[in-house]
Amino acid sequence: MKRRGFMGLAAVGAVATLALAACGGGSSSSSGGGGGSGGSSGPSGFNAAVTGVVNPSNTKSTGTLTYGLSSTPDSTDPGNTYYAFMWNFTRLYTMPLMTYASSPGSAGLKVVPDLATAPGTVSDNGLTWTYHLKTNVKFEDGTPVTSEDVKYAVERTFDRSLFPLGPSYYPLLLGGNAAKYPGPFKDRSKNLMGLTAIATPDAHTVVFHLAKPFADFNYVAAIPQSAPVPPNKDTGANYQLHPMSTGPYKFQSYQLNKQLTLVPNTNWNPATDPQAKQLVSKITVTMNMNANDIDNRLLAGDLDVDMAGSGVQAAARAKILSSTSLKAQADNPISGFLWFAYLNTVVPPMNNVHCRMAIEYAANKTNLQTAYGGPFAGGQIASTVSPPNVVGHKSFDLYEATTKPGGDVAKAKEQLKLCGQPNGFTTGIAYRSDRPKEVAAATALQQALSLAGIKTTLHGYPAGTYYANFAGVPKYMHQHNIGIAFGGWAPDWPDGYGFFDFITAGNTISPAGNTNIEELNDPVVNDLLAKYGTTTDEATRNSYTAQIDMQVMKDAGILPEVYAKSLLYRNANLTNVYVQPYYGMYNYAVLGLK
Repeated sequence: MKRRGFMGLAAVGAVATLALAACGGGSSSSSGGGGGSGGSSGPSGFNAAVTGVVNPSNTKSTGTLTYGLSSTPDSTDPGNTYYAFMWNFTRLYTMPLMTYASSPGSAGLKVVPDLATAPGTVSDNGLTWTYHLKTNVKFEDGTPVTSEDVKYAVERTFDRSLFPLGPSYYPLLLGGNAAKYPGPFKDRSKNLMGLTAIATPDAHTVVFHLAKPFADFNYVAAIPQSAPVPPNKDTGANYQLHPMSTGPYKFQSYQLNKQLTLVPNTNWNPATDPQAKQLVSKITVTMNMNANDIDNRLLAGDLDVDMAGSGVQAAARAKILSSTSLKAQADNPISGFLWFAYLNTVVPPMNNVHCRMAIEYAANKTNLQTAYGGPFAGGQIASTVSPPNVVGHKSFDLYEATTKPGGDVAKAKEQLKLCGQPNGFTTGIAYRSDRPKEVAAATALQQALSLAGIKTTLHGYPAGTYYANFAGVPKYMHQHNIGIAFGGWAPDWPDGYGFFDFITAGNTISPAGNTNIEELNDPVVNDLLAKYGTTTDEATRNSYTAQIDMQVMKDAGILPEVYAKSLLYRNANLTNVYVQPYYGMYNYAVLGLK
């Protein structure tokens, strides 16, 4: 992202998490119809859905599952969306080549086949990825899905004039004519499917030819952009009004930015799509609802799911945490998003690692946690760069973030002596001035650093231009002596490469649109990331995560603040409720009703 912001191989800004919007739904699930729960009751109580399935059931209900959203989707077109909640929601009506395992806990971080029969097979040189499609998957109109539908789905994402919102991995990764391919709408007069980097040797085989090896390609194939699109049904920008379903539900009606209704797809075969379920007779999404109204209706049982998945507002949070019964129906998962500060490795005197280490020791993590909203709405105090739900994460604490969360001024002063600044130094702090939590965090850090003799000047900028004109422009940072910049990050996929590459790799440093804002150029980190991109053995590749994390912390290039958390509320009428750890919210693909 998700600078979830969200992110992307192209550094496309905010990914799935920062862009989260809230959504809301219609009528009460209890009034929508019956159906028994079936199955065991599963775990219960606070955080029960973080590690287990609450109210497991395979019993179908005639009820209506209602979602509420306080904003709108960026798009319901699977090829043109970047919001985390939409990547989650599209699993109800799409089948990409790969997807995330429908499971709570660490198992839910694993990518598994969806439309494909197995993960992609990579060639010895790492340049060719081959997927075989399941043979009995159909679109909602009964038309069989073929490899050409997958190729076309990827090709259409190259047209950024029609589909500007999704990530740009395929143009960046594919070889052949990918760098210049305009997309099928512009290429239609010559060749409807003219992207040479994708071959379809038969109706059930898709072959991707890469420009260079990329071992994480299965994660790219799990992005909804690989969900098949029939060329003769593609209406361009209007395709979002009725994407052709291959999943358990299909669009019945969509009033753009107002109301979406899904009904069962009668041509969906559950045997081909084990990561999703079809358990209700209707799903509605009501958009542009008031966020507090969504919360009130959730607590009253009149709404089933807050679609944004970013947690309840302050008023509802206070009610939930002060009530034993309400809290028992709530979950407080780590989202996979990190709030942190970049510590610039080039701006003097912070080009000396000991000056940066002084900041690591002096920071008051308790006050930073409070600034972001406290332990329930803000997050868990962070001691590493990668959150716990990144594959390969290992916990460690180089700077006593958890054992001395109030900071250690004495050790900070020891580091100041080692960096030749025994009386402290002066630097700037950049932050987004229209984000109250970040303003509070910058002020808290300024106060903590002053106790160690480090003086800071605050530089607030609008969020809309923060990365483009200020924090993401190294020359600006240097000229204004800004050594610290606040930020947040969540990856487009949950492994070490996805998390670290754009914010720590030396080759991502650029004069504008820079995502490695600390300007870290450590050969150890660079080498591990390069290996990550080419090592196909999964266990070996995932072992690099903790090694990169440790080296970045030894470099003191990033000051981790909190692993973001949100307080989710689960309606008691829901079945199969659990947090899908990659999305950091409930798994929308499997929900049912009692």
